[in-house]
Order: sequence, then C-alpha cells, then structure tokens
Amino acid sequence: MSVRLFSCAFILVAGLLGSAAAESCTRVVYQGPDDRILTGRSMDWKLPMVSNLWVFPRGMEREGLAGDRSVTWNSRFGSLITSGYDISTADGMNEAGLVANLLWEVNATYPDDDGETPRISVAIFPQYLLDRYATVEEAVADLKSNPIDVVTGPLPIDPSRFATVHVSLSDATGDSAVIEFIDGEMVIHHSRDYQVMTNEPTYERQQAILEYWENVNPREFLPGTVRASDRFVRAQFYINAVVQSDDPRVAAASVFSVIRQTSVPWGISIADAPNLSTTRWRVVADHKQRRYYAESVISPSVFWVDLDELDFSEGAGTQKLDLGVDMERVLSGEVSALFEAAEPFAFQAANP
Repeated sequence: MSVRLFSCAFILVAGLLGSAAAESCTRVVYQGPDDRILTGRSMDWKLPMVSNLWVFPRGMEREGLAGDRSVTWNSRFGSLITSGYDISTADGMNEAGLVANLLWEVNATYPDDDGETPRISVAIFPQYLLDRYATVEEAVADLKSNPIDVVTGPLPIDPSRFATVHVSLSDATGDSAVIEFIDGEMVIHHSRDYQVMTNEPTYERQQAILEYWENVNPREFLPGTVRASDRFVRAQFYINAVVQSDDPRVAAASVFSVIRQTSVPWGISIADAPNLSTTRWRVVADHKQRRYYAESVISPSVFWVDLDELDFSEGAGTQKLDLGVDMERVLSGEVSALFEAAEPFAFQAANP
C-alpha cells in the first residue's frame, strides 16, 4: 500500500559530517513464542557519532519545524529514544511498545512540495510516529488518511547533495512496516512478514533477491559480504534460525547475535565501496518486556533500560543519559536510575 509524501532526507547529518554518508545498518524483528517480540538494529556510520538516550514524557507540545504549514501535535505516548547528534530521533520505543528505526536508503527519490500538504522535518518524523501511535496498523492507517510531507534541505557542507532515508516500524504484536520514498511517493510495505530491513536496493527488489536465495540451502551457503543485499539475506535466515525463546535473556541474546553477525567490522575499508560504514552501536528493544538494550562496539558490556522504571507522566520532564561519542561511556545492567533531568534537545529544522 502507498501513501504520498514529499521531500525527505537524512537526519543524522550535522555539520561535522560533511558528505560522508552511511550506507549500512541492519534491522531485524524476532518473533518468538508467547508473543516475545524484539526488534534489533545496528547503527553504521562513517565518522564518530554522538548518540544519547532520552526520555520524553506524554503531553509534550511539538511542531514539525518545516515552515508555515508545519504539523503540530501533543505527544500521546511517552518514549525512550536514541538521538542522532542530539538533533534528531534515530531510534526508539514508546510506552505502548511501538519501535521506530531510521536507516540510510540509497535509492530514495523525492518530488517538490505540492503547496498544500502539512509538513514535518525529517529530524522529528520518527518522533512524530512514536508520539502518536500504539501499533504499526494505527500508524499506517493514519499516514494514509492524513498524509504529511517529510521535508529536508541540502547536506550542511555539500549543498549539491540530498541525503536519503527509510523508516521501519514494529510493535508488540510482531507487525512491521517498511516506509520508503520511491519516485515521489511514500511506499509502505506493511506485513508481519517484513522482519528485515537494510539499505539497498528498494524493498521490492530485496524481496526478489531473497526469493532467489530461497533456492539455496542456507545451512550450506549464504552470501558473506557486508553489502546491504547480502546482509539482508543473512539476517532473514538467522533471525528465524536462532533459538526461539520466551525467556527475555535468551531472546535478547539471540537478536544481538544476529545483529552482530550482520554488523560491519570496526574500521573496515573497502576500495569499491567508499561509503561503507563501520558499525558503531547496536540496540535491541523487547516489546513484551518493555526493555531497551544498548551496546557500543567499543564498550565491553551491554546495558539496558526498563521502561517500567521511567516516569512518562505528563509534566514529568525530559531526562537524558549522556553516553558520549559512539556510546563510549562504560555501563552495565539496568541503568534507569542514571538518567538526569535535562532540557529537551532542539530538533533540526527542515529547509522548506
């Protein structure tokens, strides 16, 4: 099913990035027994990245930061998010169990503004989804009935280039949606079957590649490079081949094992893939347990936040867990007590 949106680009480009683009990242959804649903993803990026954890309560007043026709809303749900340079929401889970992941998408193309549709900056678009919806089905239905334009401008240091992204959603039922921007339209692939997302080619073509590999015994041979299409095939096999368990510890370990296996080794460089980016951090969201795990590739341990330990009530205030560059702060275990009160960061405005 399709919904028209306009002008989209990448949220994780602050001035320090220039034209360095991320062409990696992998997202998987684990559908375990007894509704044990988890979503895991890697963040692959060319240069050192500042990503902190933030708690946003219900009732926050928001606006789309995209000019005169910017959409406005109050947050219906509280959320725990991972920021990109503290100018955007790169990943997160809301208190209803909806997860949003933002990944680079090489083939995205966008038309000009139509002059009528409400608008929103791409930096806050994932937060818009987390603030407003409890399920994937609810989000997809509303985007179809009430379309908005997702807006961007040129990259900060290279005005000739526009960056490109796509977004995945998953929820506590195991439902999924992959949102792409193709030939001037927002195309939503909506099905519980869409467990994996990487970066290229378009999702329809990825499905065709997967169909080809279904004729090969994956226990004997799988494509082994770190390119997006190969990671897609491996992730699709592994996420259903790992131990399927309702034990939250075992399930999280299973998802981390898949995301680590499809990550890009630290500092790797490939001559014919200049935009290929090393994995910097990984997160896993347990929709049933309401638990959000994180690990940095330069840290020796995994830490997590139990959403039941957070205060999402209206007026509770914003909180921040400062993690430093590439989540370099060494943490272990449940860390909700380490969040500190903080003024919310300013989302990056679009360039309408």
